[in-house]
Amino acid sequence: MPVQRDHASEIAAITRHPAFKEAVRVLEAEHDRTIADIITLTEIPAPPFKEEKRAAAYLEMLQAHGLEDVEQDEIGNVMGLRRGTGNGGLIVIAAHLDTVFPEGTDVTVRREGTKLFAPGVGDDTRSLAVLLAFVRAMDAAGIRTRNDILFVGDVGEEGLGDLRGVRHLFTKGRYRDKIAAFITVDSPQVEKIVVGGVGSKRYSVRFKGPGGHSFQAFGIVNPMYAMAQAIVELGRIQVPATPRTTFCASIVGGGSSVNAIPEETWIDIDLRSESADELARLDARCRAIVAAAVEQENATRSTSEGAITVEIKALGDRPAGNTPVDADIVQYATAALQAHGFAPRHEASSTDANIPMSLGIPAIKIGSGGTGGRAHSLGEWIDVEKTASVSGMTASLATILATAGFPTE
Repeated sequence: MPVQRDHASEIAAITRHPAFKEAVRVLEAEHDRTIADIITLTEIPAPPFKEEKRAAAYLEMLQAHGLEDVEQDEIGNVMGLRRGTGNGGLIVIAAHLDTVFPEGTDVTVRREGTKLFAPGVGDDTRSLAVLLAFVRAMDAAGIRTRNDILFVGDVGEEGLGDLRGVRHLFTKGRYRDKIAAFITVDSPQVEKIVVGGVGSKRYSVRFKGPGGHSFQAFGIVNPMYAMAQAIVELGRIQVPATPRTTFCASIVGGGSSVNAIPEETWIDIDLRSESADELARLDARCRAIVAAAVEQENATRSTSEGAITVEIKALGDRPAGNTPVDADIVQYATAALQAHGFAPRHEASSTDANIPMSLGIPAIKIGSGGTGGRAHSLGEWIDVEKTASVSGMTASLATILATAGFPTE
């Protein structure tokens, strides 16, 4: 029979422990250093698929913090190991290196009082700096956990990065068979504990035809009509509200001239669901709609110069998954937030935690502390006011220590 844990009591024991109190004191004393790290890292560009400069800087920071086996893997993740005491499991604490902003974006940090403004400053650069602060606080307080902790700065979390960094970590990385639990620290707000991974499939659907003069070749098949029919039918799909399932026709293009029947048109489509089964059903329905639209256009107009064909190219495939609310990792995070005066909410989102969730490995997303806003915009900001910042960091550190096994006796 499984052991019934009193998670609130375990968190209370951790927060009462002199070593934890010393760690919190260090977080407070070194808060300015954490802010300096946020600024330094934010001002190193990390556009999609070009995280190498920030990765190199973070690798040096991990080395300077005395972690063992500091390395960069084949995909670009950087990581370092903080060994535990018990030859036990391995816990991964991660934050992502990449931002959504293209190469050439001005990432200079502007400070106004306690607020920092810059693209990517909160998503997820603050978290990278906070992970370093956790290492310093644990070392200064002499905290040892039973399990090893692998601190990771991962690549490819955003957009078309398709979680490639964490995907590699769990499928091809050298620690792939050793990871017992996974926590991604992503965005400042700590009240949101992500326990559900929203799966997604993203496609570029390209319709091709013979093309021709809009007057002289009138009557032959037109890929624009096939694409338009597919869009209309996509918009008519009925999806469940629970589990939340969505679709979006997001980007369209094609054609070369106002007086030419296009040779090619294309549409990018985003499909999402909290349920792997619902996502599979939506995917199948979308494919059927595209095939029917092509068939209808070929039957409606002349194919004497050639028929409409379609190519569906995958742009992204994020697996759905979840960590049960009664899992230890979720209950520790919930109890830690409550102990520090927060009102935790269990939510679903698309984060690096999707990958381990889909593999049945306990995983959550927690916050790095403080507040922020306008993520993914040029006006992105975080507030590094010390009291709120350290309070959130403290709750997240308690979650990590409980998950990694911090002996309080």
